[in-house]
Amino acid sequence: MAYAPDARPFYDADSHIMELPDFLKKYADPGIRDDIPEVSYSASIVTDEEVAEIMSQGGRHSDAHIAEQVALGDKLIESSKEIQALGAFNADDRKVAMDLLGFKKQLVFATHSVAFPFHPSSKKEPHLRYGATRAHNRHMVDFCGDDDRFMGVGVVPLDVPELAIEEAKWAIEQGLEALWVPHRAPLGHAPGHVDLEPFWAMLAEAGVPFLLHVGGAPLQVSKDWGNNGRGPTKDWLGGGENVRTKDATVMHQAPEMFLSMLVMDGVLDRHPTLKGAAVELGAGWVPEMLRRLDAVAKVYSRNDTSVRFDRKPSEQITEQMGFTPMPHEDVGNMIAQSNADLYLFSSDYPHIEGTRDPIARFERTLPENDETVRTQFYSENFLRLFPEARV
Repeated sequence: MAYAPDARPFYDADSHIMELPDFLKKYADPGIRDDIPEVSYSASIVTDEEVAEIMSQGGRHSDAHIAEQVALGDKLIESSKEIQALGAFNADDRKVAMDLLGFKKQLVFATHSVAFPFHPSSKKEPHLRYGATRAHNRHMVDFCGDDDRFMGVGVVPLDVPELAIEEAKWAIEQGLEALWVPHRAPLGHAPGHVDLEPFWAMLAEAGVPFLLHVGGAPLQVSKDWGNNGRGPTKDWLGGGENVRTKDATVMHQAPEMFLSMLVMDGVLDRHPTLKGAAVELGAGWVPEMLRRLDAVAKVYSRNDTSVRFDRKPSEQITEQMGFTPMPHEDVGNMIAQSNADLYLFSSDYPHIEGTRDPIARFERTLPENDETVRTQFYSENFLRLFPEARV
């Protein structure tokens, strides 16, 4: 028996690979391979000892460990977590894990390897960042290529428009089914800049959604906000993704700003077939964002012709976007404040943040006895963004 009940189909909008250190290096072009760093777990609850043991075994779990994980059966999601999880980095093992989870399809994101391509600094030349981007995308194609239940998510930084467009074209041609973009302002321009218009048009024409995800922008507030004279704090896991208490209170601001700028620049309005989703960034902020964008467009359109849309911003977002609530959020309340078309189920497997039983968590807050809402949440909203995923 699988974890997901047979009574309905479940489409999972968030799962992860736990990369081994050579995740990028192994797939990078030879000319830049020495300049691409190994994937680091220094800011994670995964220990160096765990990684070293796996690498000493040829980059795989022991047969005994795999057998123990498989024996968990439909309880796999309760205990199979992080780098020790079944299928955390091995595609064949992930197929077995998917059998035990019982989801119809699953978006597959990386975890730590996006730090180098996504976050620029003076030490990272564009050719290295985009070279690491190509290495990531090659590896994701390889990992997801043998099982159509795995929907590989590529990455594309938007800082250099011509390189972003080139990488998007390659990723789409290789069959990656969504593209993760950083939810910060690209260097020197807005995401709705005219030079990026071909990027959004390409995604819209290909039917490949763009995705925002935790890790696509800095997670922590500035040191000034964190300095209260009382010493540093740990995150809720004592490590993990390093989202500390203060960080969690404002984590929604970066994706909300990105989407607001995208809407105000008319990207969704000009490309009504463009789809997207914000994943593992919570969703409690969405209803108020819809109200705010509608109000701003209504007031400012009196003088600003650029925001005179045929469809209100809330209509654009409802028709073209999806959002994954955190397991602790009240989905029913969000639906009551907005509508049931906006929200997507996600497991976050094998991250511990996904909790031991995400379905039960969400069930507690979904409207009672409303089969339509459950169908939308667990499958139909996902399929609106990825219609070809229906099985």
